[in-house]
Parts: sequence; C-alpha cells; structure tokens
Amino acid sequence: MVGRKNMGRASPFVLVLLTLGFFFATYNLITVIIHNRYGVLNGLDFVDPVTRLPYDELTTWTNPFARYHVALTATDAVYSQWQCRIMYYWYKKVREMPGSGMGGFTRILHSGKSDSLMEEIPTIVVDPLPHGLDRGYIVLNRPWAFVQWLEKATIEEDYILMAEPDHVFANPLPNLAYGEEKGPVSNIDPIGNSPVIIKKSVLEEIVPTWMNVSLRMKDDPEADKAFGWVLEMYAYAVASALHGVKHTLRTDFMIQPPWDQEVKSYIIHYTYGCDYNMKGKLTYGKIGEWRFDKRSHLRAPPPKNLPLPPKGVPESVVRLVKMVNEATANIPGWDSL
Repeated sequence: MVGRKNMGRASPFVLVLLTLGFFFATYNLITVIIHNRYGVLNGLDFVDPVTRLPYDELTTWTNPFARYHVALTATDAVYSQWQCRIMYYWYKKVREMPGSGMGGFTRILHSGKSDSLMEEIPTIVVDPLPHGLDRGYIVLNRPWAFVQWLEKATIEEDYILMAEPDHVFANPLPNLAYGEEKGPVSNIDPIGNSPVIIKKSVLEEIVPTWMNVSLRMKDDPEADKAFGWVLEMYAYAVASALHGVKHTLRTDFMIQPPWDQEVKSYIIHYTYGCDYNMKGKLTYGKIGEWRFDKRSHLRAPPPKNLPLPPKGVPESVVRLVKMVNEATANIPGWDSL
C-alpha cells in the first residue's frame, strides 16, 4: 500500500535516504557482484581476485551451474528497440567466446503487448504499472517487470545478470557472482540495480520489496525530488539492505564513455552523450562538431556506418562507435523499425 507523506515537514524517510546519498557513488560507475554459497577450490593459479575461484570454473565450458541468465527490461518504443537489437547482437557474439559465463537471454517487455522484435529477440511480455502510477517515470516499471518475469518464466540458470538496453559486451563476462557467500550487511551498499549478477533465489526475495520501496519513494514528494531519475536504483539498494544482501563492488565491470577512457571492462554503458570538436577535445554540455548520443535517435535507429570520432578521442568512444557500426551492419533489416 502506498501512502503519502506530510509535505509540511521533511519526512524521516527522506532524511535518512538523503544522508545515505552523500555516501553513494553514482550508480553507473559502480559494479556489483553478489556472492553465494559454493565451495572454493584452493591451490590453483589464475584465480579471480574476488571470488577466489579459478577462471576456468567461472565459464560455461567447464561448469554449467555457473551460468547466468541475461535479463533486461524494455518498452516497445523504437528508441528502446534499436538499443535492444545492438545489445542482443553483442550478447550472441560474446556468449560464444572462451571465458563467457552467459546462459540464456530475456528481454522483459513491459508494454503489455507484443512488438516487432518477438521473433528476433527472446522476449516475455509483462504488464506495465496501472495507468498513472509511474507518474511519467517509466523506469518505475522495471522492478514490477522483474516481479512478473520471475513469477511466470522458467529460468534454467541459477544466476541472473540484470542489464539494460544501452549495454554492450566489450569482453567475455564470467559469472563473477559464483563464489563464497559473504553474509548479510547492516547498512546500504552504494549500488544500483544494473549491472548486477545475483542468485536467482535472492532476486526473487528482493524484487517485491524493490517495487514497493520504489513506489513509496515516488509517492513521497521530497524523495522524488531528491533522487530524480535514479530513484528506482536507490530503491534497489535500500531493498537489498532490508533483505541483508551483501554486494561486492568491481571497477572492471562497466565503463561509461566519455568519462572512462580505456576499455578495461566487460560492459560499455553508453548513457552519456559524447561530444567533441574536430581536434578531439571534449565539449560536454555543448553539441560537438562530432557527436554520438543515443538521444539523437529517439524516433529512428541510428544510420549504418556512423563516422568515427576525430583523432585524439579516447579509446572507449572509438570502440563504442565501432561496435555500434558492426552491429548495425550485421543485423538483418536494421532500417526496418
């Protein structure tokens, strides 16, 4: 049940969250792994520094129980569709590489009806929130979509990677969550909900709370104003803490151009616009002579063969554009959306 707060004074709920917020790093810059209860092999070389497992044990090739299911939520808008197509292209390519821990893939479509990508991308259709409940904040449908998916889907893997349409896999991603459980925590971890690799059974416990906390925060005017577009991400952190879930953070999980300049990660997240002049200087906040910004393509997919950045632009931006170009060149009917 969703209740409103008294607008005449600061709510204790908001004050607590605001205090915690000062200790939070931006969710996109943080990487998350949840450790679960499995035996750890000792005395072997080339172990993962966090899970303490040999890398071979983290791959689908040697241990089917270590596979994770890739899941992302999406709408039927063209803007969401073209990102999902690129993301799925790189999932299929990287899944087959040595070192990958990927299992199945699901696009959780929370538009309540099928769309044109049903045959191209493995998809399950779920309902959006009741009309008006999201108050124009469409991302609030994300936890509700996960609740429905976990209830109705048959998921073979024991682990789930929560991802987003604007993620591309730059390198084979093992199941970094396959390791030793570290136990509960008493405070809130500085994380959001994506990317996260988590045990399926743990996620099933968290998601109803995540949904309810998100709705409660959105219903509180002060919380809504304080957290804005990252509200449901903070709600995930609160929900996880309420269930005593411990997260381990990894800086090599994901990068975000243009701020992260080297590709020493598994995922590239292109949430920010990349604007440069022709001398390769970043002009963030001002439209550059050269630019790549997903928001430039709200109503139609980006064209094939985008021009590469000028000399001097960081490797991360160059790599991203090359990956987008490769995907659009190889996805059948790219211009058909």
